Amino acid sequence: MRKIILLTGVIVALMLSACTQETQNKIGRSIQNWTGTDGVLDVYMGEKLVQRYIKIDKLSTAVATNGIESRNYRYGYGYLDLNQNYKVDAGEKKLYFEVSNFSTPYIFYDNPGK
Repeated sequence: MRKIILLTGVIVALMLSACTQETQNKIGRSIQNWTGTDGVLDVYMGEKLVQRYIKIDKLSTAVATNGIESRNYRYGYGYLDLNQNYKVDAGEKKLYFEVSNFSTPYIFYDNPGK
């Protein structure tokens, strides 16, 4: 049994070392998606906080249909924190959101209230 585990570990290590850096990053993001994170996205209008999304696992950069160029926005899923208390309360739903890379002032960070 130990030999099988050791052999499996060696094979996985060899496969990962053969991957490009981008492929390794994608694998890392996939693992992060499995384990989850607790990100917060604050959206501002001027100096005023207008929306807060919580329990975000990641912000993704949209890719053009041809798969080569990045689009000018980021997207994700999170709970709209209506009362901005860093907790999912009754009535707060998980939503899809997009933020522009150019015109939307936002900050993405780990939830300090956990």
